[in-house]
Amino acid sequence: MAARAPRLGLALLVALALASLPYWSGDLYRLHLVSLIGAYWVLVAGLNLVVGFTGQLSIGHVGLLAVGAYGFAILAGTLGLPPLLALPLCGVLGGAAGLLLGLPSLRLPGFYFAMATMAFALIVTELSLAWGGLTGGGTGLSVPGFPAPFDTPSGQYWLILAVAAAVTALTWNVARLMWGRALVAVRDSEVAAASVGVNVFRVKLTVFVFSGVTAGLGGALFAALQTYITPDTFVFDIGLFFFVCIIIGGRGTILGPLIGTAALTALPELVAPLARLGTFFYGLALLVVVLLVPEGIGRLVAVLVARVSGEPHRSHEVRPDLARLRQALAPPDGTAADAAPAAPAPLAAQALR
Repeated sequence: MAARAPRLGLALLVALALASLPYWSGDLYRLHLVSLIGAYWVLVAGLNLVVGFTGQLSIGHVGLLAVGAYGFAILAGTLGLPPLLALPLCGVLGGAAGLLLGLPSLRLPGFYFAMATMAFALIVTELSLAWGGLTGGGTGLSVPGFPAPFDTPSGQYWLILAVAAAVTALTWNVARLMWGRALVAVRDSEVAAASVGVNVFRVKLTVFVFSGVTAGLGGALFAALQTYITPDTFVFDIGLFFFVCIIIGGRGTILGPLIGTAALTALPELVAPLARLGTFFYGLALLVVVLLVPEGIGRLVAVLVARVSGEPHRSHEVRPDLARLRQALAPPDGTAADAAPAAPAPLAAQALR
């Protein structure tokens, strides 16, 4: 318990800093940037279960993001539904799109599944252009904001923070319980997972549909932040961006992809004078992490936190208990003498003489 106190204190400090950010950020643009990180994280949190835990190479989640964004613009804008009602409906739309995509494509091997998700993202972009009467075509759609008390930048930030916290809690619970073990088993060996009773296809489909729900919610929040969306908003590079956030952060963790999302979203602002080289810095960051920290930034942060908090190092090396092994192999007391063969009678007589 004492070893966990520093972690708990750090978590409470971070939560307090995030909750009070509008009061001390001092800049609406910074607040918008953190809100954008939160909207992206809502999608990446669900995608992390697909990529980081289940091992499925989905690079087309930008298509699901577009479904949620256009769904929110149409439901809350064109049809006039309350935005707070349209938000969960966008999650339902994203989950339905994930189900339609996952049913035929999740049976494909890794590379072909990745190509199927990429094709889905391209199809969504083409449909948004073709259905001009519904999506506005190349002109796009205006996106309404949320009502009070979420009609200000601070209120919108708190709404995004609440949704992101709820999604994070859900994914953390999934990852640490039996479902998380099933996902990792599927990632490491589908044959071994199936041999112990894991329904591989059902696990993949359930997690993919959940990632569609989070993508729909993230798309609605993203659209409300942008206030106006066009097909050019959802370029394929954003799908790769989400995938790289998980790879850099580290698969099989929750904290790592969150750090990766925050770092890569803020990176263009850090290298603003070199905006033309933004893609170069993304690639450089990916290369450095893969070569120097293959387990991701999250693992590095976890090691540093463990050292600061004074937790003992836990070795994963398996060593046999030699003392118990000798005890198990030793014969019971008294059996050694009984087991010794008796001397032949003639030899015994000769010994007596």
